[in-house]
Amino acid sequence: MASLVETSLRVAATAGRRDKVALLAEFLSRVPPAEIQTATAYLCGIIPQRRLGVGFATLRNAAGEVAAEEPTVELSQIDSVFQQVAAVGGKGSAAEKRRLLAGLLARLTRDEQRYLFGLVSGEVRHGALEGVVTEAVALAAGLSPKRIRRAVMMAGDLTEVARAALQEGETGLSRYSVQLFRPVQPMLAGSADDETEALDELGEAALEWKVDGARVQIHKAGDEVRVYSRALNDVTAAVPEVVDMARSLPARELIVEGEVIALRADGTPLPFQTTMTRFGRRLDVDQARQTLPVTPLLFDLLYLDGTALLDEPYRRRFVQLGALAPEPLVVPRLVTGSRSDAAAFLATALERGHEGIMAKALDAAYESGRRGRHWLKIKPVKSLDLVVLAAEWGHGRRQGWLSNLHLGARNPVDGGFVMLGKTFKGMTDEMLAWQTTRLLELEAGRDAWTVYVRPELVVEVAFNDVQTSTQYPGGVALRFARIKRYRTDKNATDADTIDQVRKLLPQ
Repeated sequence: MASLVETSLRVAATAGRRDKVALLAEFLSRVPPAEIQTATAYLCGIIPQRRLGVGFATLRNAAGEVAAEEPTVELSQIDSVFQQVAAVGGKGSAAEKRRLLAGLLARLTRDEQRYLFGLVSGEVRHGALEGVVTEAVALAAGLSPKRIRRAVMMAGDLTEVARAALQEGETGLSRYSVQLFRPVQPMLAGSADDETEALDELGEAALEWKVDGARVQIHKAGDEVRVYSRALNDVTAAVPEVVDMARSLPARELIVEGEVIALRADGTPLPFQTTMTRFGRRLDVDQARQTLPVTPLLFDLLYLDGTALLDEPYRRRFVQLGALAPEPLVVPRLVTGSRSDAAAFLATALERGHEGIMAKALDAAYESGRRGRHWLKIKPVKSLDLVVLAAEWGHGRRQGWLSNLHLGARNPVDGGFVMLGKTFKGMTDEMLAWQTTRLLELEAGRDAWTVYVRPELVVEVAFNDVQTSTQYPGGVALRFARIKRYRTDKNATDADTIDQVRKLLPQ
């Protein structure tokens, strides 16, 4: 642990990206094989257990005044304690978690304690998170960054790829190709102001309805089917309709992508939050299927009967998808270079209750895990996906609820978040109750009026305009911001960046 902390401090004091990569690569080349995955995760500012069920106050109380004078604790020992903490539940769990953490913290030096606090609270700040660590893994393994990124796209886990690359080199990476029941990271879209901008940039393009549902990736081998969420979690049990649909498709093996959405009797979409109730933890699936059925709408084909299609142009992938799936199961689509036709297509999508359209380059490969300009989303209502940094206690009717949210955009330079403003508008009573419970679970500290939280919750914020501001550190603020919904299908790393926000300033 001491070596990792020392490296982190040196990286934080280093300005150049290349120098940061070199420092991290030198450290990773010395890490014992059994600790490579843990070390890689910690350098990225995450813990493999994801959730320990521990707030900032619990960690602070566990630390006390005791610290070791000399470093003695190995990364594997910290990971072992975290495993135990994550597994504790039931009556008396808070006290037991505190006991386990207190025992660990007492064996750490002050610098090690501070790093651990950052890990648990999601506040590691050394200007080198996943993108830089990926390059460091490549340098330490003697492989190209592109090769490492491709493997990560297939594996969905940098720590696993780091272990394979550093222990086995190219041979270890060879197994990270498209494989059934190993979900790949989804291709992500950029934004265009309108259909004219999208066609000017892409030329003739495929336009599709932007369906406001839950994005899924469906894998099939014979009768075995698995459904994965946008975050690559297995949600098969929650959507038996999707399983039945996949089994009906005339292919032995496939990987398809689409949206799962709850529709009204007239075919218009129910609110996103309604669709997401189908993925609840305590879901009675049989009853939910009867009262709130969901419909899959497919839009891409990534693998078919032993052949990976990610490098095929989109036009071919979609043609093959259309040959497999009946029209009602495929998202409505139009291939055009006409602005007037595109405007009419967008108008139809909006009239049907959808949030806009997608424009996709016909010759683009599937760029797993990348946000580029080959896919562009067009939504008339301006919105951003931001991260909740804190919340203030409400007054009057909202007393007892956390109401006024502090909103932050992602800073791609250091992996932190830049505050853009606050809003309490657009929240229903149901949303207020839910967010109060959830934000208290994420508490990292508080003062008289405000609860500061770990930056994990993503919220979609609608707004009128972006304006310059001297009040907030990013120099910009949102005008008339209001909450549309929580994006429980997204992680903080998927939030919009401060650079994207600044581009929206009027010219």
